[in-house]
Amino acid sequence: MKNKKIIIAGGTGFMGQEMIKYFGKDNEVIILTRQLQHSKTNRNDYNSLTPGDLERTRFVKWDGKNPGEWAAELERADLIINLAGKTVNCRYTEKNKKEILDSRVNATLAIGNAIRQCHQPPKLWINSSSATLYRHAEDKPQDEYASDIHDDFSAQVCKQWEKACNDSPAPGTRKVILRMAITLGTGGVLIPYFNLLKFGLGGKQGSGNQMYSWIHIEDTCRVIEWINEHEQMNGAYNCCSPYPVNNKEFMKTLREVTGNKFGFPAYEWILKTGAFLIGTEVELVLKSRWVLPTRLLESGYQFKFPGLKEAFTDIISKVPRKQYHLF
Repeated sequence: MKNKKIIIAGGTGFMGQEMIKYFGKDNEVIILTRQLQHSKTNRNDYNSLTPGDLERTRFVKWDGKNPGEWAAELERADLIINLAGKTVNCRYTEKNKKEILDSRVNATLAIGNAIRQCHQPPKLWINSSSATLYRHAEDKPQDEYASDIHDDFSAQVCKQWEKACNDSPAPGTRKVILRMAITLGTGGVLIPYFNLLKFGLGGKQGSGNQMYSWIHIEDTCRVIEWINEHEQMNGAYNCCSPYPVNNKEFMKTLREVTGNKFGFPAYEWILKTGAFLIGTEVELVLKSRWVLPTRLLESGYQFKFPGLKEAFTDIISKVPRKQYHLF
């Protein structure tokens, strides 16, 4: 993909920065962000963006809710990607739950309103969602055709998030929803796993039977590129590898690739205590996400990293040893 105008809303975190690296050299990239100054993210210092990565990238302030000067950036855009939303890595207090939901719905509605005001609206709107839409499943995998979706908090957020996108009139703009699985790269979710490995705690979490749907960050970018190039694609797509694994296999593979020979398990009672102490929810580790990318495969997309071991091998080759080894 070259010489395109790409808008990324909420693009200062791990995924957004990886998208800047992937798309930024050959395209104009505009990041919509609540803070123009670089704030602390889940990136590691050794992977921070270089001046070269940012040559064709601009940062524009928005509040993720109200119309403003940022809306003019959508004129003549080829693609807008919405990643905006408060992190779910927190305790699910009523206040936090409201912020998690509102930040996603409000940002999506704001983008929809801005698109309606464009004289030349974006050609494609990709709105993120999450594979947590699907129920906790240890009996069978689920795909976009599944009908047994439950209604816990995470699923409710996804439903309202997707509804905000689907219900936003956007004539002239194709809409695609990406239900994201856990995205693996040199930053993001792997950072706490690296810390566990360093202290010998890289064993299974809970029973270890919960399924783990995942995707390499490069495949995420390639999926976006694929969708942009295939104009017949619309609606919801699961963005995940076709080969999910259970938690036990996930941790075993990570230990093998990083050269950590053993890892003590973290039993459920330990996880619940630890989650309370560090201010997060144990659901993020124990919910079984067994999701398949059926529609993506039907479209003809071929994964660069379909298997977990090859994905980890690529990622670990870019990470200093000190990140996942104590010595």
